Amino acid sequence: MSPIENVLYTGKTHTTGGRDGTARSSDGRLDIKLSPPGSAGAGTNPEQLFAAGWSACFIGAMGLAARGMNVTLPAGVAVDAEVDLGTTAGAFFLQARLKVSLPGLEANLARSLIEAAHQTCPYSKATRGNIAVTLDLA
Repeated sequence: MSPIENVLYTGKTHTTGGRDGTARSSDGRLDIKLSPPGSAGAGTNPEQLFAAGWSACFIGAMGLAARGMNVTLPAGVAVDAEVDLGTTAGAFFLQARLKVSLPGLEANLARSLIEAAHQTCPYSKATRGNIAVTLDLA
């Protein structure tokens, strides 16, 4: 693992109550209720938050890859992320699927951008070798 030499940003949150609690960011921009996955609760859950964060980061990583390839990302770029919480042999695990939409780009070029993004996205790096991840072109 490579240590960070230059911290660009630190996200700070305060969470209470676990999956039935609340989470607030230090700057007040995030203030949410949490509910267990699949429950009737009014809040979101950590799996949804992880999917949203990874999707946003992945789009940014595709933008970097596109600039390096002298390609313009299409206006309709989108990532549909699914993060599963499950068990195997009584232990909890995550797995994920990212379905990437790059409308108007030729399929081979789109796949190259997706693979390049997967190599540079910090969320992809954090999960690599730790959870099952599937990347698909929509």
